[in-house]
Amino acid sequence: MTITRAAITAVGKYLPPTRLTNADLERLVDTNDEWIVSRTGIRERRVLQEPGKATAFMAAEAAKQCLAKRGIGADEVDVILVATVTPDYVFPATACVVQSLIGATKAWGYDISAACSGFLFALSTGAQFIATGKHKKVLVIGADKMSSIVDYTDRNTCIIFGDGAGAVLLEPDDTGMGLIDSREYTDGNNTIESLWMKAGGSMHPATLETVAAREHFLYQDGKTVFKRAVVGMADVAAEVMQRNGLSGDDVAWLVPHQANLRIISATADRMGVGMDKVMLNIEYCGNTTAATLPLCLADYEPVLRRGDNLILAAFGGGFTWGAAYVKWAYDGETV
Repeated sequence: MTITRAAITAVGKYLPPTRLTNADLERLVDTNDEWIVSRTGIRERRVLQEPGKATAFMAAEAAKQCLAKRGIGADEVDVILVATVTPDYVFPATACVVQSLIGATKAWGYDISAACSGFLFALSTGAQFIATGKHKKVLVIGADKMSSIVDYTDRNTCIIFGDGAGAVLLEPDDTGMGLIDSREYTDGNNTIESLWMKAGGSMHPATLETVAAREHFLYQDGKTVFKRAVVGMADVAAEVMQRNGLSGDDVAWLVPHQANLRIISATADRMGVGMDKVMLNIEYCGNTTAATLPLCLADYEPVLRRGDNLILAAFGGGFTWGAAYVKWAYDGETV
């Protein structure tokens, strides 16, 4: 029996032009380049500073590049899924704004909020629309303007996060390429306050008091998140490999969430994959949350070859984590 899978047939990216370097941060908080690089692997990150532009703008730019590479118009897109924790508005969904910006007049869509695992969860969701035959072209976008919720007086978080967006187009494939398998996990048991934004939701709506208390910024318990992320990402990546009979030699590329170079290294080690087969852009992008995985795919697209086995892995607030096994569908930058 022929199995229809969702294959990635094009990728796109957007990074804001403004760079925020470690030297810049030294002027804002008590930190230095050596301390940041040794603990995270980050040297700079991008920030979106242009007035009137937010997450949807970056998502739309990544989507436009993706569609241009595929050589199709936005009016051919069936569904738009946007993974983000920094939507332009509480509502409407960022996907609705993106639909308007790119002119995808026939598409419907919605947002997925799963923090740094958001793109992975959206990829799995989008693949179901393809596999069931409901849709033929699904845009999956990871985009976050983290600078909008980062406290630049908190050296524990401001050194980590950056802004950016990445997009992939999913289409049907019956040749064995595409999303082969995935595993997703959530643990909300006593984990919420380890990585969250306390105010701004229905539990703590915005007030003068919440603003004064700086409760509309991201908070992270770094030690707790690090310990859980090291185990979570490594375990789920190894699980997906085991489920599909893959060894480290079979994996062409590990595509890891770009949170911390030490977490990435631990995941690769658990998988038996050398760092020469690990996609990295953390040094100049930082942690772009839902955008890290598609940004990596866009950066490494020129060296990818049809049939390459990719393992995508992520861990984020919630806690959420997961991994996916993808067989790459085309050579280089063209389908």
